[in-house]
Amino acid sequence: MSAELRYVYAVTRPFDEPLPAELRGVDGTVPHTLLHDGLQAVISLVPEADFAEEPLRAHLEDLDWLSGTARAHQAVVDALTRLTCPLPLRLGTVYRDDEGVRRMLADGGPRFRRTLDRLEGRVEWGVKVSTERPEEPPPEPSASAPVSGRDYLRRRRSQVTARESALADAERLADALHAALARDAEDVRLHRPQNPKLSGASGRNLLNASYLVPGARSEAFLELLERLAASEPDVRVEVTGPWAPYSFAAETADAPADAAGDTSDDADASGDGAGVPEPT
Repeated sequence: MSAELRYVYAVTRPFDEPLPAELRGVDGTVPHTLLHDGLQAVISLVPEADFAEEPLRAHLEDLDWLSGTARAHQAVVDALTRLTCPLPLRLGTVYRDDEGVRRMLADGGPRFRRTLDRLEGRVEWGVKVSTERPEEPPPEPSASAPVSGRDYLRRRRSQVTARESALADAERLADALHAALARDAEDVRLHRPQNPKLSGASGRNLLNASYLVPGARSEAFLELLERLAASEPDVRVEVTGPWAPYSFAAETADAPADAAGDTSDDADASGDGAGVPEPT
């Protein structure tokens, strides 16, 4: 029988309520908690044949496997968000045994506690702002309406100028919306613009950001966002969340390099998410 490794979803402080009985993690496993020195890791027992370093790296090249595993990882973190403030670890953080998990909690204890203190009661909201329509190349002149070369170039310059002006206006709107949201949030992370070929979204992504907001102020934050979006009809505004504060915890919640399946270059639990689906 294959040996079992410890897949770690997140670090939390101890909480009183049990994990939902129906909750399933990666590979259909049942998550549970492992307590050490006032902190706990939320983990699952997973087969070494799939989650040791080499097979895990191979699996991460399989988009279907990666997508299903990322959704399961996300489901556990979402469940934790309803119970406590979790520090999500990156997708594919695996240790050989319970003792390895305890060492991770001990070695990272001071950082974990500082981050938990900073993020307690906070959630992450993702906001994307895009141009309303995809950019289109200027149409070719109709064969039934011939024009001179000079007229054709003049028409093309006019069309290009109009598109550039519209894009500049949209960028100013996105900047103004971001500035207003940033003033209302406690912290902000700017992510790389989404590639429309990968996201399937139309238009150009002008803003891809995460905002750290106290849970008690989330309703007011969303009301502000709705007012701002309604006042800017020339751009498309999308919001996702509330999420565990991936973008604000990852730099302190990443597992040490002795994790058995550490895949720091393959998947990441923050922002556009990456490994764990975004907050897309």
